[in-house]
Amino acid sequence: MGYKVGVIGYGWAATAHIGAINGTTQGAVSAVYSSRPLDGAALSAEHGGTIQPYQDVKAMLSDSGVDVVSITSYPNQHREQAVAAAEAGKHLIIEKPLALTWEDCKAIHEAVKANGVKACVCFELRFISQFLTTKSLLDQGMIGDVHYGEIDYYHGIGPWYGQYRWNTTRENGGTSLLSAGCHALDALLLCMGSDVEEVTSYSTTSKHEIFQKYEYPTTTTSILKFAGGKVGKVASVIDCLQPYYFHTHLVGSEGSLLDNKIYSTKFALRDKKWAELPMAMADSGDVADHPYQAQFQAFFDAVDEGKNMPLTSLDEAIQSFKVLFACDKSAAEGRPVKLSELD
Repeated sequence: MGYKVGVIGYGWAATAHIGAINGTTQGAVSAVYSSRPLDGAALSAEHGGTIQPYQDVKAMLSDSGVDVVSITSYPNQHREQAVAAAEAGKHLIIEKPLALTWEDCKAIHEAVKANGVKACVCFELRFISQFLTTKSLLDQGMIGDVHYGEIDYYHGIGPWYGQYRWNTTRENGGTSLLSAGCHALDALLLCMGSDVEEVTSYSTTSKHEIFQKYEYPTTTTSILKFAGGKVGKVASVIDCLQPYYFHTHLVGSEGSLLDNKIYSTKFALRDKKWAELPMAMADSGDVADHPYQAQFQAFFDAVDEGKNMPLTSLDEAIQSFKVLFACDKSAAEGRPVKLSELD
């Protein structure tokens, strides 16, 4: 069936969402809310179809023609808007971060469950070629049982990047992990499982003047202890001066995966040689380069079937955010934090 989608917020991420939604077989953006006045004819001409602009969120949520709401607003607005949308019976697409506190994340999760709607969170890198291929190789046992993994996010978010304007504030950026590194943390849990028992995190900040505007530490490193003894590491570095790099290294009992390369005892490989894998890498922070359309297609397909979507359902994402908030708590309090403390 077809789904009319209302978009909350009309910024950089919204433009990527609109194109991706309209590119699916079922979705079409029919409404956009913005705090600033928008011209409906101009919106429709730019994005296709007929788009009704709103400056009142409640008015858009009361529109019976809107079936799904895509939230691309400032992160500190997500809880109020997502809960209101769920209570209005709308299915939800929520841009990361889900919210800026664990309490707000739980409130969104509870509202979605209570109102029987479906929701996905934009951990869209789970749908990129790199991680679809990596997860398939892991599921096939190509490197055996993984006992150690590290996935790190390196992306300098400075004034050359549109997000910098609001991302520097604790009110909207929150922390390094919430701002962007959550993609790396979520990818590690995709590859190693979400059964994290305890975390230990540390934080620091570049001394370069352009990063002094940040109201929170811009680099964090977190060590994750999993049930059964596995260990993982996630670095979130948004104050680096280098090209975007999504470092991935997974070590198993039969080999290792390093970015787009594999070494496996299951292959007839020469010693000291990696085999290169034919996959597109996560190599850009530009939302235009992210696989939103594949994610949204999977979401609409799941809604058609009355199921939670694969890979990025709210039920999946809430586990990643629980680990994230434990990491931030550890860094802030200077001690290891058990996941049970957040129950």
